[in-house]
Amino acid sequence: MMKYRIILSVLTIMFSLGLNAQVKTAIICGKLITAEDDQVYNNKVIVIEGDRIVEIGNRDIIKSEYEIIDLSEYTVLPGLIDAHVHPLIYGDDYQVNHIKGSSAFNALRGLKTVQNWLNEGWTSIRVAGDADTQYAHFEIRDAINSGLFDGPRIYGAGHYLSVTGGGGDINFLSPDQSVIADGLVVDGKDEILKAIREEIKYGSDWIKLLVTGAFMSEGDNPQNVQFSDEEIITAMEEAKRRGVPVMAHAHATEGINKAIKFGARSIEHGTFMDDESIDLFLEYGTYLIPTISVGEYGLENWKDSEAQSKMYDLTVKHRQESWKMYSKAIKRGVKVGVGSDNVGFPPNFAANEFRLLVQLGMTPLQAIIAGTKVNAELLMKEDEIGSIKVGKLADIIATKENPLEDITELARVEFVMKGGKVIKPIK
Repeated sequence: MMKYRIILSVLTIMFSLGLNAQVKTAIICGKLITAEDDQVYNNKVIVIEGDRIVEIGNRDIIKSEYEIIDLSEYTVLPGLIDAHVHPLIYGDDYQVNHIKGSSAFNALRGLKTVQNWLNEGWTSIRVAGDADTQYAHFEIRDAINSGLFDGPRIYGAGHYLSVTGGGGDINFLSPDQSVIADGLVVDGKDEILKAIREEIKYGSDWIKLLVTGAFMSEGDNPQNVQFSDEEIITAMEEAKRRGVPVMAHAHATEGINKAIKFGARSIEHGTFMDDESIDLFLEYGTYLIPTISVGEYGLENWKDSEAQSKMYDLTVKHRQESWKMYSKAIKRGVKVGVGSDNVGFPPNFAANEFRLLVQLGMTPLQAIIAGTKVNAELLMKEDEIGSIKVGKLADIIATKENPLEDITELARVEFVMKGGKVIKPIK
C-alpha cells in the first residue's frame, strides 16, 4: 500500500510540474537588430520562456517542443520606447478638452490610445505629464500591469507643474471664471513641495516641470523662464530626496541651462539651446528629447487653427535655427532620445521622429538606438528593456523591410510582442 502511495505522489508531482512548465517560443529572424551593438545579424533565433529572452543563437538551438514564430522574411528589433507622450490629450484645443469628459471617460479614451500605440510597436512609453483633473493615465497603467488589458509599459509624471499664468495654466478666461487647468499650477516652495509629494503619492515615478513657457498653450511665452531659481532647485531637491527623476520642459536658452545645472535628467524640446547648452548636456550627461514631430505636424495641419496659431507662427519663425542646433547636438554626441509628443495624432505619427532624426544627422541605426537602448537608459530600465539580450524582457517587433535601408519602415510594424506575449501576429 505504501508503495502505491509513493508512486501516486511522484506522479502527482510530475503532473504538477508538467502543468507549470512554460513552453518555450523560438523566433526565427531573417535579420536581427539587437540595439546592443552596431551589427545586423542574419538567420538568428531568439528563444523566449515566459516573459524573458533566455537564449539567442543559430537555428540549431531550436528543439522539437518549441513553439515557432517564423519571422525569417522580416527584420526583428527591440520594442520601441517613446519618451514623451500625452495619452489623455487630444485635439488642437487641448487646454479645455480635459474637462469635457470625466476622468473615467478620459481613462477609457486613453486606454484605446495607448493600445493603438502598442499595436504600432511602442512597447514602452513615458508620459510627460497629462491633462486630467485626476490621474487617469495611472489608472490605465495599473489596469495594464494587473493584466486586465494589453498595453505598453507606462512610466512618467502625473501632471506637468506650471506657475500661475504659465504653459500649464488656462490664460484665456476672465478672472471671474474658475476651472481646473490642464497643468498643475504651483507657486512658491511650499506649493511645489506639496505638489511633488502628492504626485508621487498618486503614482508618479517622474516629475514634469514646465521651467519655461510653451509653444502650444495660450497666453505665455516659451522664451520666458517661468519658475524662479529657488523654485526649480526646490523641485529638483525634493524629487531627488524621494528618488524620482525630473524631466524639464524647457524652450528658452536660460531655462535649458538652469534646468541642466540644477539636476534635470532630461530636457524636453530644447528649442532655443545654444553652444553653452550643448556643453552642459555633455558635462552633466543630461538627455535631450527634442520632440520634432509635433512641430512638423503643426506646420502641415494647424495653419488655420485659432487654438494653435501661436504654435504655428513660432515654429515657422524658429524652425531653421532650432534644427541647426539639434544637428549640432547630435554631431557632438549629446544623448538624444526619441520622444514624439504624441497626443492621439493620426496612426503611426510617432514613427516620424525616427525619420526626422535621420534628417538631422543620425544614421538609421543611431535613430533606432535612440528609440530603444538610449530611452531605456533614460528611464533607468536598461536591465529590463531597450535591446534584445538574454535576460531582458521579450519586447520584440518586426518589419517586413529593413529599416536601416528605409527608416520609414518603422511606421509599418507588422509584428509586436510584449513580455513574451504576441500582441500583433503576422498576418
